[in-house]
Amino acid sequence: MLQYLTLPVTPFQQNCSIVWCDQTLDAAVIDPGGELPRLLAAVAQRGLALKAIWLTHAHIDHAGGTGQLAREQGLPIVGPHPGDQFWIDGLAQQSRMFGFPPAETFTPDRWLDDGDTVQIGHETLTVRHCPGHTPGHVVFHSAAAQRAFVGDVLFAGSIGRTDFPGGNHQQLLDAIRTRLWPMGDDTVFIPGHGPEGTLGRERRTNPYVAERG
Repeated sequence: MLQYLTLPVTPFQQNCSIVWCDQTLDAAVIDPGGELPRLLAAVAQRGLALKAIWLTHAHIDHAGGTGQLAREQGLPIVGPHPGDQFWIDGLAQQSRMFGFPPAETFTPDRWLDDGDTVQIGHETLTVRHCPGHTPGHVVFHSAAAQRAFVGDVLFAGSIGRTDFPGGNHQQLLDAIRTRLWPMGDDTVFIPGHGPEGTLGRERRTNPYVAERG
């Protein structure tokens, strides 16, 4: 079964998740925005073998530590969707703008698209392209574990910002309704910031995307 640990990192308290297969102890890290020694210590403490970096999108708080982690640990970078190329190109500028440590540039070893899959150990997750917060934002869904790592698409009681370059409010709403809701009400989502929640609760109560009537 898929296991995970979520660690808020960077001054933006971004939820970086370490996910692993409990049979092989192979692991991936989702959105290593920073605080790499802390992340690596958590991996070592659990006896995990880090195999890959998975990115939901390329904003600095999610991707700022990616280049360094990939270089130092020899890890492939998987994701996001090619729509976020300009955000990757601008990581150095983002780091200066928001007061982050200098971010190393990188080229993903594998871009992701809607319907792709990623695997860690014996666990396979489905990729859904959910643009709106950024053009290339993706979500990682484990149907078996009923978990979805949704980055900044959806939050408990809120949704991702769409006022950044490339953002699109209607695209985001459409992505949530057509790509997240079908995952099922009982699916627990792990957002890029703040507490976890269930898709069912957000579908009923989230003021931005709740179903009416």
